[in-house]
Amino acid sequence: MAPLITSNFVDYCFLFFIWIVSNLMVRFLIKTCTNSRATARNPPSPLALPIIGHLHLLSHSLPKSLQNLARRHGPLMQIRFGATTFIIASNAAVAREMLKTHDVDFASRFEFGPSNYNIYSGAGFVTCANSSYWRFMKKLCMTKLFAGPQLDRFNSIRVEEVEKLLKSLLKSSGEGEACDLEAELTTLTNNLMCRMALSKRCSADDATGAKEIRKLVVEIMQLAAKIGVNDVFGPLRKFDLFGHGKRLVEGLWRYDRFFEQIMKEYEDNMGGGAAGHGKEAADLMTIVLETYNDTNAEVKITRNQIKFFFIELFMASVDTLSAGIQWAMAEIINHPQVFKKLRDEINMAVGSSRLVKQSDVPNLPYLQAVVKESLRLHSPAPLIFRQSTKDCKINGFDVKAKTKTMINAYAIMRDPEYWNDPDEFIPERFLVNSDDNLGQHQMEIKGQDFRYLPFGGGRRGCIGGTHAVLVTQVTLGALIQCFDWKVKDGEKIDIKGASGFAGAMSLPLVCYPITRFDPFSATMKFPRNGA
Repeated sequence: MAPLITSNFVDYCFLFFIWIVSNLMVRFLIKTCTNSRATARNPPSPLALPIIGHLHLLSHSLPKSLQNLARRHGPLMQIRFGATTFIIASNAAVAREMLKTHDVDFASRFEFGPSNYNIYSGAGFVTCANSSYWRFMKKLCMTKLFAGPQLDRFNSIRVEEVEKLLKSLLKSSGEGEACDLEAELTTLTNNLMCRMALSKRCSADDATGAKEIRKLVVEIMQLAAKIGVNDVFGPLRKFDLFGHGKRLVEGLWRYDRFFEQIMKEYEDNMGGGAAGHGKEAADLMTIVLETYNDTNAEVKITRNQIKFFFIELFMASVDTLSAGIQWAMAEIINHPQVFKKLRDEINMAVGSSRLVKQSDVPNLPYLQAVVKESLRLHSPAPLIFRQSTKDCKINGFDVKAKTKTMINAYAIMRDPEYWNDPDEFIPERFLVNSDDNLGQHQMEIKGQDFRYLPFGGGRRGCIGGTHAVLVTQVTLGALIQCFDWKVKDGEKIDIKGASGFAGAMSLPLVCYPITRFDPFSATMKFPRNGA
């Protein structure tokens, strides 16, 4: 009898234990689901598939795909790329909430891509969080590196590089050959940025340094793009399936050795950080190294941070600036009435005895409008990346801390609620006396009006936007003043955007330049100071 009682007691104890555990689990699940439904209101989301998420809904043009999804699911939606979830903002009101009302909460960015293979991981400026380092470097950029006096100081470099571009095009014109404007403009912007950053290394007569830097940067960008796909499929990011990660690390180390040599040459010339080299020596590297050697600086920057700052600078400026000028030229060539109106304005304001220059731009409102309209349709940053730092509410929905966010500037700047004929190239919308605008003439590039965000907005807006516009305006003015343009193999340029995040053209811009005005044969010399 005793064994039977003992056996029953054990069975009852086991059943009682199971009951307690089951009860606790059920209570936990009910509480979790109830709290989740009661407190969390997530943005709407399309139907996702296992593993790939919403990738099946995206086309080769990511900004346009997200624009189409937003029309069905609202201006704030949740999208999953494989293992990574994003919220997407697609109208000006939501962008204002993120970039103004909650600007501090969205002042951080995330590193999108192969961070596992980045030897400078954690040293970024463009991709770093809203930290003391980022605030210090932004202050340095705004007060010294890209401030008005420094941009004025670089004007002679812009003049010389535009002059070299025109001479190359005049040669093609004289030989009756078509030119690849993409290649020509990429050379212009690459040499321009390299000379601004490293004038000692990339002189006007020897572009070896500029070519080597561009070669390394392009290789790094291509490899990063190839392995960036692994981030979409979470577990795969740990495996270097095709060896691209290894090659990326090798490319970064080659860049590191090359740039370390440049930095040491600068330090030797500076005499261990002594100032006094005058305006000619005040390129970006000189200013950064003076800050590096300043024992009283608010933040002590490292050599790795300097190296990665410059690689980010080249990645963010060279190809995007070139692409922006290409887009503007393509639109102007495809719209003869715009071409004629722009040339007439240049003729009236500048005349036919000298080349258009930077100081002429305030007297060329239509040129300014053409550049603004081109940037609206073809933003250098069609998607703006942010990451929330704390829980907040956006457009009535809950956004958790560390949520990755994309603001679709492409969709915002083509929103019919704010723009008449949003997909049409109409520079007149930016003219003060035009009837074809909704107040767009008042918009500037600094991202204060959230209907117009060609260079982002908020405290993480692009610091190089002013420089990019200056180069675009002067280059376009010279190309229109000096040449007529004939499209190779057709009357119009086939305007197609590249795939992915980029705002570049997918087809080469090949045209015949037909000389109309040769500034180098004129009696008045091309002024070097742009005055």
